[in-house]
Amino acid sequence: MYYVPNTYQHQNPYYIHAPMLYYEAPPGYWAMPAMPGNANLPVDKGMMLKDYGPNPFVVNINQASKQNNTFRTALWTGKHLQVTLMSIKVGEDIGVEIHPTVDQFLRIEQGQGIVQMGNTKDNLSFQRNIHDDSAIMVPAGTWHNVINTGNIPLKLYSIYAPPNHPFGTVHVTKEDAMAEE
Repeated sequence: MYYVPNTYQHQNPYYIHAPMLYYEAPPGYWAMPAMPGNANLPVDKGMMLKDYGPNPFVVNINQASKQNNTFRTALWTGKHLQVTLMSIKVGEDIGVEIHPTVDQFLRIEQGQGIVQMGNTKDNLSFQRNIHDDSAIMVPAGTWHNVINTGNIPLKLYSIYAPPNHPFGTVHVTKEDAMAEE
C-alpha cells in the first residue's frame, strides 16, 4: 500500500472532512514511553549495551550497532540464537574464522568493506563488496572474513544460530577476542 495524500480536501467541499488512511502512527499518537514494564526499550542513544538474553527484548538494532564501540559485545543470548554487535576499526578485519556447526547472519549498519568466504582457510574464493544495509549469510562450516576498507569504523551486528559465544561476552578489542579464543 502506498500513502496517497488527501488531494480532495480543497477541490470539493463535500470531501473536506474525508477520512485519511494512515499506514504509520496517526498524528497525535505518541511513542510508548519507557515504563518499568518496558525497561528494555531504549529512549535515547545512551542505552546500556549488555547481554539482555534470554529475556524478551526489543531494540533499535541500527542505533545499538552504531552506538557500539567494542570489537564484539553480546547483546542477546538465548538457547538457540545469539545477537552480537561489532565495530571493526579502519583497515582491520574480523579475522579468518569458521564455525563448524553454527550458521551466521551479518548486517552492515555503517561503513564499507569486503566479505570473503570459501571452503578452506587458504582459498576464500567468494568475495563481495559490502556497505550500509548489506546482509551476509555464512553457512556452517564455511571459512570467512570481513575487512573494513572504508575510512570510518565498520558497524555491524551478527546473529548466530545456535549461540557461538558465552553469555555476556564483551571483547573490547580484536586482541581480547583472539586471546579468549
